[in-house]
Amino acid sequence: FIEDNGRLAGLIAVRKLLQATDTVQPVKGLMISDFIQLKPEDERADVAGLLAHAGADVVPVVTHGKLVGCLTEREIAHLLEDDVTEDAQLQGATLPLEKPYLETSAFSLWKKRSVWLLLLFVAEAYTSSVIQHFEEALESAIALAFFIPLLIGTGGNSGTQITSTLVRAMALGEVHLRDVGRVLRKEMSTSLMIAATLGLAGCVRAWMMGIGMEITLIVSLTLVCITLWSAIVSSVIPMVLKRCKIDPAVVSAPFIATLIDGTGLIIYFKIAQYTLGLE
Repeated sequence: FIEDNGRLAGLIAVRKLLQATDTVQPVKGLMISDFIQLKPEDERADVAGLLAHAGADVVPVVTHGKLVGCLTEREIAHLLEDDVTEDAQLQGATLPLEKPYLETSAFSLWKKRSVWLLLLFVAEAYTSSVIQHFEEALESAIALAFFIPLLIGTGGNSGTQITSTLVRAMALGEVHLRDVGRVLRKEMSTSLMIAATLGLAGCVRAWMMGIGMEITLIVSLTLVCITLWSAIVSSVIPMVLKRCKIDPAVVSAPFIATLIDGTGLIIYFKIAQYTLGLE
């Protein structure tokens, strides 16, 4: 419904208009005055999150209150689909594709993937530096090396689960910056239960391998600490990025997993040094 000055006053559903029985009722009485409206400069990711909850068939686009266009039901569906696809690709550490997968050349895929993989390669390099720094601890208790893949893999997997869930919830508008405290408390509570479960599993695994009680204790404590640390990192970083106006999906699960890998090793070796009395 457009006023004489060109301003958008409201929306009228065609079905409601056709089903109206009062033929003398003013059109204004059928008008919906409380409705969602967009601006041409709105970010696509923000719009997708808003529309996911709106359930509207048509959404007007306005500038200074004047109608300049609209998004139909089909366009809204395409927008939501594109947003989900882009988030999935970013979380997999690859740049979004402009064309369908089968229409994308191998060279284009190389360009999309190699940049992120090189960045991950450089970031992962500090993991080897951590191992080199604690070389003497490894030489004193070689059994510590047996559990490195298990520990860093567990930390990365835990972080990936949290990041994927949280980023999607933020995209749907279910979680906002003001909820950071609630998110952290929820994930810490969940991770405490997961940590206890994994700590027990680590104890059983070390016992099955015939490892001494000291190493068994180290592995179990490390699993608990890494799981809790992973919960903090994976909960806070996406929220901080959102606060800095950066799409949280860009910092994909592989990046957070890489961060947890190195810091998890530091936790592991520090616990080992303290427990075994190593320098």
